[in-house]
Amino acid sequence: MNNLDPDVAERPDDLIVYGGTGRAARNWECFHAIVRSLRALENDETLLVQSGKPVGVFRTHPEAPRVLIANANLVGQWANWDQFHKLEKLGLTMYGQMTAGSWIYIGSQGIVQGTYETLAAAGRKHFQGSLQGKLIVSGGMGGMGGAQPLAATMNGACFLGIDVDPARIAKRIETGYCDRLAHDLDDALALISEARSHGKALSVGVAGNCADLIPELASRGLVPDIVTDQTSAHDPLNGYVPNGMSLREALALRQRDPEEYVRRAMEAMARHVEGMLALQKAGAVVFDYGNNLRTQARNAGVAEAFDIPGFVPEYIRPMFCEGRGPFRWVALSGDPEDIYRTERLAQELFPKNEALMRWLPLARERIHFQGLPARIGWLGYGERAEFGVAMNRLVRNGELQAPIVIGRDHLDAGSVASPYRETEAMLDGSDAIADWPLLNALVNTAAGASWVSIHHGGGVGIGYSQHAGMVVVADGTDEASGDSSECWTSDPGTGVIRHADAGYEQAIRFAEEHDIARPMRSAEKTR
Repeated sequence: MNNLDPDVAERPDDLIVYGGTGRAARNWECFHAIVRSLRALENDETLLVQSGKPVGVFRTHPEAPRVLIANANLVGQWANWDQFHKLEKLGLTMYGQMTAGSWIYIGSQGIVQGTYETLAAAGRKHFQGSLQGKLIVSGGMGGMGGAQPLAATMNGACFLGIDVDPARIAKRIETGYCDRLAHDLDDALALISEARSHGKALSVGVAGNCADLIPELASRGLVPDIVTDQTSAHDPLNGYVPNGMSLREALALRQRDPEEYVRRAMEAMARHVEGMLALQKAGAVVFDYGNNLRTQARNAGVAEAFDIPGFVPEYIRPMFCEGRGPFRWVALSGDPEDIYRTERLAQELFPKNEALMRWLPLARERIHFQGLPARIGWLGYGERAEFGVAMNRLVRNGELQAPIVIGRDHLDAGSVASPYRETEAMLDGSDAIADWPLLNALVNTAAGASWVSIHHGGGVGIGYSQHAGMVVVADGTDEASGDSSECWTSDPGTGVIRHADAGYEQAIRFAEEHDIARPMRSAEKTR
């Protein structure tokens, strides 16, 4: 229900949470059946959900997950958009995106720190550690992309965001994620120029199509410092809008002639990426932000599309090698004070985590809650388990008014196989090995997570990823304490061993220091 709160979801009336058509349930009949099943579920039963439809309840045991979810998983030969859309029209499947169909989406606030950390890493790598006064340009201001303007200004930068739907920009302004709405590109550039001249950070949204405006920037010789994109390019039918027509005309074409719509969308993505490449050649730092835009452009004839690097190998992988990633928690009481108490707890526990100590005050000052009060903080192996157990203790002691839901993004150290995103350019060439997210889901089930999910396609589209999600409910019981300790040790631990197995020295050293990779070490000692 929180996933579909109007302040959280993009199109709650259609059950669409974010990311094109990422849904929380297959249809409204299934939604109500899920809710009925959850309300009737006993403490030793497990509900099975098949692509947004509840299909069975089995007696298991109290330490088993209460819900197991599988979304959009297709056998390899059939794992493409055409087959998926055929099955979707028959009412047999749904696109769960990442955290939409696994019920742990919390709105743009859920990705804002990841975006903040990515931009900060780009600043350290390319701009002597600071983005102060720099200009970042990106497309897409929906549920995920809507985090970009705030993440940019929190880093001291100016931001120009492009979206075909002015209503999306208006929503970001209303919720405090974006500062201004521009009438057109000239107006946007004038606002940004004024802000930069006074040393101020400012985010501006402009309604337009990236396939038009990104090449226009290049043709004018206006070179931003950083260029990226978070349109829903992974889905050419439902996620990306062709240029050369109004939004209303495009939506009508989508219904009338889907094949022609996809053809035009692919052409538009090619123009979009050509513009990004032109800006890259002119000196901009350009990176792909994990929406499969490069692949779509290459398929549409842009041979150089992959001259644009991906954000994970550029900025994030060193954190994954140590099991660090996006950890989120939600106050079921609905009272912001419960979140503020957990923030103080995090500051007490991890005073040496400089990134977290910098982040939490910024988050409290700048980020509006959406739906139930929630927070996100990037934590590493060991920290997650310690924090989860400590939050459970606060519930037990009555310092929090209700249980806390603790989860994470699927974009994490060991939960995804995605060759054009999280596992792009792995050191040993294992980009497409999907065993790791499946093992992640299995070990989290064995460790007693409250609900576990296995998805296909999230973030980059059908055929391009396999990923897993997990959630633990801290309800103050001894059992929840054990579950938090075990799950939040094994979950990031799979990320460490995944990268150690691929040969990353940082991960190998970390695994040895924390006694994670015992089987291979034992075998080596025996030999």
